[in-house]
Amino acid sequence: MPLSSAVPRPFGRALCAMVTPFTATGGLDLDRARKLAVDLVARGCDGLVLNGTTGESPTTTDAEKTALIGAVRDALGPDTPLVAGVGTADTAHTVELARQAERAGADGLLVVAPYYSRPPQAAVEAHFRRVADATGLPLVLYDIPGRTGTRIEPETLLRLAGHPRIVAVKDCAYDLMGTTKVLARTSLAYYSGCEEMNLPLYAIGGAGFISTVANVAPSALRAVLDAFDAGDTAGAARLNRHTIALAGLMMASGLPGTVTAKALLDAGPVREPLQPADRETVDGLRAAYEELVRKPAQDPTTEL
Repeated sequence: MPLSSAVPRPFGRALCAMVTPFTATGGLDLDRARKLAVDLVARGCDGLVLNGTTGESPTTTDAEKTALIGAVRDALGPDTPLVAGVGTADTAHTVELARQAERAGADGLLVVAPYYSRPPQAAVEAHFRRVADATGLPLVLYDIPGRTGTRIEPETLLRLAGHPRIVAVKDCAYDLMGTTKVLARTSLAYYSGCEEMNLPLYAIGGAGFISTVANVAPSALRAVLDAFDAGDTAGAARLNRHTIALAGLMMASGLPGTVTAKALLDAGPVREPLQPADRETVDGLRAAYEELVRKPAQDPTTEL
């Protein structure tokens, strides 16, 4: 049996960390959100993650977060997995957001390690357990120490894996040794949260990806996984290399992925303190995007 067929994938393989569309004056644009969600699924996304950092969760209100989940759920119907970002630095607030997301129609919750206060591992574990106990929804734990200042250590993940509603990890820790240790000893589904790690993590038993770049190139990213699952590892590597120019500009140029994704999308402005990309950056992004479309690396799918 191929490894990929035995990997747990509670929300599918290819998930997009969707941007939150705003109107020209900065208000929540639910019509655009519905259209974007439908388009992303049509172009190869198995599920969507709403109200994450890419969705500008630090600057959207609780009411806006709930409205977005409800609107996207109505647009897609019941069959597309929706994971709602609910993580904050405050356990009580995170619990309340989790309950609101459940009522609004989410299928799962993305919960980041509490940030800024840098709690010790025992407190991190207690935080996740409180959130997991607050609803009936499965949790994706988001390990991104470069932003939060706090790692979810492998030993902590090994303990948390015993909770029946803690089912997955969004992995931005850049620690394949630690990830492999957890994969070997638990049934947690590991989703890459960093585009350059999509294929390496998938190759060692990862579930897929939760991607910002998927806002603009979902088919190209999914094609990498499809090729790997078909046994064409050389083809998967080729297709993966083909996405790197765009992914690098979007995620490693010094700008947040939200800014670069919105520079390529009809999704309105970003909210302050973020600022829109300058013209030179936008031109470079568009050139990389058009190159990805023009030369599909012998991939029969059409992007975009």
